[in-house]
Amino acid sequence: MNQPQSPAQFLTPEESADVDKALLTAPEKFLTRLTISSLKLLIIIAQDVGVSVEELTHQQVINWLEKDGKIRREKGADASVLKW
Repeated sequence: MNQPQSPAQFLTPEESADVDKALLTAPEKFLTRLTISSLKLLIIIAQDVGVSVEELTHQQVINWLEKDGKIRREKGADASVLKW
């Protein structure tokens, strides 16, 4: 699996600061952070699967998340992309 440059962090401090500065409500800021992080994860998944983000199917996302979860359970959090 490809590892992001900073595996434990999908939102940079600069991006987070930009969200904080945006004229959004607290729930909108949360959704914005989630959306930016999700986009970055989808890019990682698409690269790993070998397709463009637009071509990703929901089943490919599910399969990838299952695979990453299995890696985390078997080899520890440091071996997986997602660190929860």
